Amino acid sequence: MNILKKLTTNIPPITKSFSVSSAHNTNYSCKLLVIGGGSGGCAIAAKFARRLKKDEVYILEPNEEHYFQPLWTLVGAGVKTVPQTRRRMKSVLPSNAKWLKDAAVSIKPKSNSVMTKEGHEIQYEYLVVCAGLQNDYAKVPGMLEALKHPASGVSTIYSAEYCGKTWADLRSFKGGEAVFTYPDTPIKCPGAPQKIAYLTDSYLRMSHVRSKSNITYNTCLPVIFGVKKYADALMKVVERKNIKVNYKTVLKEVRSDKKEAVFYTDDKTKEITLPYDMLHVTPPMKTPEFLARGDPSLVDGGGFLAVDKYTLRHARYPNVYGLGDCINTPNSKTVAAVAKQLKVVEMNLSRAMSNDEPNKKYDGYGACPLLTEYGKCILAEFVYDGVPHETMPFNQARESTIAYYMKKDLFPLLYWTLMVRGYYNGPEIVRNIINPLGN
Repeated sequence: MNILKKLTTNIPPITKSFSVSSAHNTNYSCKLLVIGGGSGGCAIAAKFARRLKKDEVYILEPNEEHYFQPLWTLVGAGVKTVPQTRRRMKSVLPSNAKWLKDAAVSIKPKSNSVMTKEGHEIQYEYLVVCAGLQNDYAKVPGMLEALKHPASGVSTIYSAEYCGKTWADLRSFKGGEAVFTYPDTPIKCPGAPQKIAYLTDSYLRMSHVRSKSNITYNTCLPVIFGVKKYADALMKVVERKNIKVNYKTVLKEVRSDKKEAVFYTDDKTKEITLPYDMLHVTPPMKTPEFLARGDPSLVDGGGFLAVDKYTLRHARYPNVYGLGDCINTPNSKTVAAVAKQLKVVEMNLSRAMSNDEPNKKYDGYGACPLLTEYGKCILAEFVYDGVPHETMPFNQARESTIAYYMKKDLFPLLYWTLMVRGYYNGPEIVRNIINPLGN
């Protein structure tokens, strides 16, 4: 149990002076507007704030706090705490840019303008949309009510508000039915729903109640993971841990008063009801309203920003780029993907500002550190079409202690000190040095 008590210390926040606008009903004008202050927004704004003049870069972001969300799995497993995943927003945004603490309501690409919740209009020459995804709790009746109830046994690691509840539920679990879900929408970090299931198994073994427990993982997918090399390895983990996996099984409703979860199966032609003592839900997710219900020329049928999957430039508007979870590229939605996309957007947008065509291509790179135990991890790395593309000079489909501590300690350090400042574009340089013949 010692591993559960070893919590890493906070990396001190970056402090700096910062310009925040609070004027009302103002018309603004900028060279580059960045919508979103998440990992992509912070980093791309930082890159161009160094290239352009002061306050030529605007960042539209309503939140006061910024989270390194990949650590929420470890919060749910008791290894990290929520404060260790959080920084003040103004400490991670570039001081040479102007932060508008406001939210986008609509993009008007034909007039190169954005309307905000506070009634402002922002004129831009170039736009980068990196607004992320939102949890769509309302899509599953009973989910939000169950999450809010402290004794419901229902939690999620996909929220700063509720990931600590996962750890509380895990500690109080004395045996019975533990059920985990994966929805039928694109989601952030698609490996996380099974990571927390594996860590739950490990914790229950350490607390000597695993023999009195059943763990069920219900996923909308037809496979455990989308890349065969890692799926094969994960199936061995599932078998070793005696976790039951139900494929093409989607959460329909949570009945917390009865401690029941209702699922669609067989492409929604059948239903099953499962009792639970602990239920970890992965909420369905959607793009923000200004995209999903905004100008249809900006998005695809699912409300995702429609970009070229290689250049990340908008399919119709050449002065608009996108990166991160809100774009419609067919890659895994992870921070690692954002890191690789950043260099592509930086180089192609820089060329656009010089009246040149984009020539840098995104290869679909993504990575997912699949925690399988306390102290063990499979480090999945891949590009478009599910092709493995590994950095380390060993088989990353094998469970590794090194990969676990990279996930736990190294990646947060890289994120706070390099990535949000615009200095990290993925592991390509490292790969070329230590694994030049890597697949």
